[in-house]
Amino acid sequence: MADENVTETENTTETAEQATSPAVPTPAAMPKPHAPSPAAFAKKPAAVAHVAAPATGTYTDAQVKEAEAFGRVDDNGTVFVKEGETEREVGQFPDASKEEALALYARRFLDLKAKLDLLATRLNSPNVKTREIDDSLKTLAEETAEPAVVGDIAALKAQFQELQATAEAKKTEIAKARKAAVAKAVEERTKIVEKAEELAASLGDNTNWRSTADKFRALFDEWQQHQRSTVRIDKADADALWKRFSSARTTFNQARRKWAQARDNERNQAKDVKEAIIAEANELKDSTAWGETSRKFNDLMDRWKKAGRAGRNEDDALWAQFREAADAFFNARQADRDQISSSEKENLAKKEALLVKAEALVPVADEKAAKQARQALAAIQEEWDQIGYVPRDDMRRIENRLDAVDKQIKAVEDAAWKQADPEADARKSSFEVQLTAQLAELDEKIAAETDEKKKAKLEAEKATKEQWLNAIK
Repeated sequence: MADENVTETENTTETAEQATSPAVPTPAAMPKPHAPSPAAFAKKPAAVAHVAAPATGTYTDAQVKEAEAFGRVDDNGTVFVKEGETEREVGQFPDASKEEALALYARRFLDLKAKLDLLATRLNSPNVKTREIDDSLKTLAEETAEPAVVGDIAALKAQFQELQATAEAKKTEIAKARKAAVAKAVEERTKIVEKAEELAASLGDNTNWRSTADKFRALFDEWQQHQRSTVRIDKADADALWKRFSSARTTFNQARRKWAQARDNERNQAKDVKEAIIAEANELKDSTAWGETSRKFNDLMDRWKKAGRAGRNEDDALWAQFREAADAFFNARQADRDQISSSEKENLAKKEALLVKAEALVPVADEKAAKQARQALAAIQEEWDQIGYVPRDDMRRIENRLDAVDKQIKAVEDAAWKQADPEADARKSSFEVQLTAQLAELDEKIAAETDEKKKAKLEAEKATKEQWLNAIK
């Protein structure tokens, strides 16, 4: 299943024993946990590296001393730790003082305890993983079994046992949370499937196929995003849900193909009908039976509308052919009407004569000339209205010419009004008063200011406001 192959990568988190622990001497400078006995040293010289000075400040002196109380170092440099009523050798450090040897093994105890404390902290983290817990417990079990350290071993082991119990509870909690997360993920993905199935079930004659395709595409994107961003669900559930989703998409794709085939058939049929209408229009276009042929062309137009669409490109080409035949007839009819309508032509001549008078009124130079031109134009417009209709083809042309004269006169009138607008003068006067007051205040500040930088800033502000004042005067 292609869409189910998205892997949900499991986050990896460092284990407790891998986390940063308090600083200790480097391995090259540390003794081995179980150094040879003094007798062995007597037989063969031991190659023991010198210990670097322990890092200071990592643990307090009180912590180190508390751990040292559980150990001792003999004269040969052998380090022992007390476990209950018994004593156990944990290493040998002959080339250092007893204090240095004991402190080193006490710090190693504190290092080991720090690992336990770190795991305890990690168990409270919301993103800790079961595998991390198991790995940490396994490592700490080995390190706490018989540790080569000096300190309260019993307390250390007791702490580890408590950690084991806490870890088991945490693993149970994680398993429960994962189960809930998986159930939620299945529920969310089921909702996506149900939306797809609802879309598939709603397909019909009124379906908007493009919009529905966009919705299926959005649901598929949502499906993929859900796979990437949520917990991985069981393969059986994932496969079953994907099968339902894929089935809904297949239902839609098949229905859309059937619709596309039916649409193509309808378009071909519409094309045949429109080609027949064009043929009839070409037979009628030269007729001079104006009334009867006009009705036939109207009938052809009604049939054209009912024929349906033949596709955008086809429709545009077919319409151009039909329109050419219709225009040939109606233009001829209009030409005949133009010959008969001599009164409209006479009216056109009279209005064109009035246009000459109107256009002579412009341009106007000032408000006074505009008033005179407005009075003259009003008289022309009154006479214009009394003349009557003109040929339809000329109506817009002459009306536009008369409107152009009116607009030129009105432009001068509007300009004169703006200059005489009392509100504009009031706003200008108010701004001038404000600027004057601000300049006076700046003069006082400049006179009182002793700081040269601040004074220069005030003088620059004053210069700017003086330019504003000059601009509005």
